[in-house]
Amino acid sequence: MKKITPCLWFDNQLEEAISFYSSVFPDSEVFNISRYPEDTPRLGGKVFNASFRLAGQDFIALNGGPMFKFTEAVSLSIDCSDQDEIDYYWNKLTEGGEESMCGWLKDKFGLSWQVVPCNLGSLIYHTDPVKAHKAMQAMLKMRKLDIQALKKAVD
Repeated sequence: MKKITPCLWFDNQLEEAISFYSSVFPDSEVFNISRYPEDTPRLGGKVFNASFRLAGQDFIALNGGPMFKFTEAVSLSIDCSDQDEIDYYWNKLTEGGEESMCGWLKDKFGLSWQVVPCNLGSLIYHTDPVKAHKAMQAMLKMRKLDIQALKKAVD
């Protein structure tokens, strides 16, 4: 049993977000979607909260209204095995969203993601400080991370 499950707060696009994320990530499943009772003023029949899984990670989420927004203070990191996987997630998640720097992006819902190679730590935290510095400098110039360019910077 997992002890920690992230909870995501959406304004009113939770159902759209679950559908989008489920189309992007393998091993996705919706466990429950709860709706407001039909007789609830202004909200009748709309999604209130949900529980779901993306790529093996469980989430809960709610349509809580516009008072809280996603910020870069919390992001979801995707460890990618190769450049094709980086390209796939980067392209899918930036559709309607925006690119940032160093493998970070915001999706169309405003949620921040880091799309990174599994071996990023071994590149930028290299035991040789000069190589680590070179890798970090290369990464700081990138939006979508390029594994070959990072390796080349270290070599």
